[in-house]
Amino acid sequence: MIEAKDKRIVILIGDGMADYPVDELEGKTPLETANTPNMDRIAAEGILGLTRTVPEGMHPGSDVANLSAFGYDPELYYTGRAPLEALNMDVELGPDDVAFRCNLVTIENNIMEDFSADHIDTAFTEIVIKELQKSLSSVDIELYPGVSYRNLLVWRNYPFTSIAKTTPPHDIQSQNIKEYLPAGEGADELIRLMKESQFIISKSDIIKNKTSEFKGKPQSIWLWGAGKRPAVDTLQERFGLYGYTISAVDLIHGIGKAAGLTPLPVEGATGYIDTNYYGKAEALLKGIKDANFVFLHVEAPDESGHEGRIDYKIKSIEDFDSKVVGPVLEGLREYEDYSVLVMPDHPTPVKLRTHTSDPVPFCIYSNKYISGFRKSSPQSCFTERSASDTGNLVSKASDLVGILQNNGIK
Repeated sequence: MIEAKDKRIVILIGDGMADYPVDELEGKTPLETANTPNMDRIAAEGILGLTRTVPEGMHPGSDVANLSAFGYDPELYYTGRAPLEALNMDVELGPDDVAFRCNLVTIENNIMEDFSADHIDTAFTEIVIKELQKSLSSVDIELYPGVSYRNLLVWRNYPFTSIAKTTPPHDIQSQNIKEYLPAGEGADELIRLMKESQFIISKSDIIKNKTSEFKGKPQSIWLWGAGKRPAVDTLQERFGLYGYTISAVDLIHGIGKAAGLTPLPVEGATGYIDTNYYGKAEALLKGIKDANFVFLHVEAPDESGHEGRIDYKIKSIEDFDSKVVGPVLEGLREYEDYSVLVMPDHPTPVKLRTHTSDPVPFCIYSNKYISGFRKSSPQSCFTERSASDTGNLVSKASDLVGILQNNGIK
């Protein structure tokens, strides 16, 4: 039985919060512009610095970056995004199976208009995926509906020695897809499936009849993020940590399951700016009573960055601060030993509308002494520039979980 005196570790991820200076914000970043009194307070009172979540030479995807945030070096453990999502969806992968992330997207005149099919309703997604599974002409292909536009395709008994190179659809918004179609072994079959999906969706009476009932503009599938099943040691085996993940994204729960954690469902968690922030904070405070580790993830700043919406990004950062960070800090005060890590997983600059591999700000707040860092100044705030000014740099974000557990750098 875990007691109040036992150590608790909490990680709060504001996906894609970090950014570049924006002209419309008078040269400030969204983090510098947003009103974030809770994050600013812990930046001034705790340990503030920069960390690199994406190893040099690796793609700055949320899969790579969040694997780091969970405490796993992507250079050692990363096998692809889709197999991590398969874990959360309870889709078993055999040793020769390959999982692909399967977005429902909107493509018009070969232009990637929307990587989310207008944030398609999950109920509509299930209808579309069911129609595609019934009609796609391949015995080795299985489709699994996920949340909104995020779905899974599994190619059983993958017959090639290497996996085709693919491109995330959120990286090519408003661009011609012809230059970004799959390439390499298996690419011809993937392209065929994508083109066939367009024909099926356009001709399906069931999908047409449901278009007015649900939100969404599905026109095609887009395949990317492929890989085979991963194998990692759990956080309990490595650090004695056990507990929960809280997120609207299958990827986060999939990494968590690989790490030995249990997903905590939250009603109204959408992965968008309308997500149930308070519900996530409440779930964390409930879960931490019988666990020593909770990883909470909010997707909204990242989605806003992909959309190029400065206003949405600022609002989502402010909501993350007021509705998640603030309540969590207040609720943890009843415990004698706790540490909180707050950070983005990667930048999603609103001007680029995609991820970058730049270092991100992090803050550790604890009621115990954290060794090995320069202390923040009372003027510090949770921003990219302020974090850089401290001189604190953790070159591998995957080391942060160990730092939290050990109360500092050993």
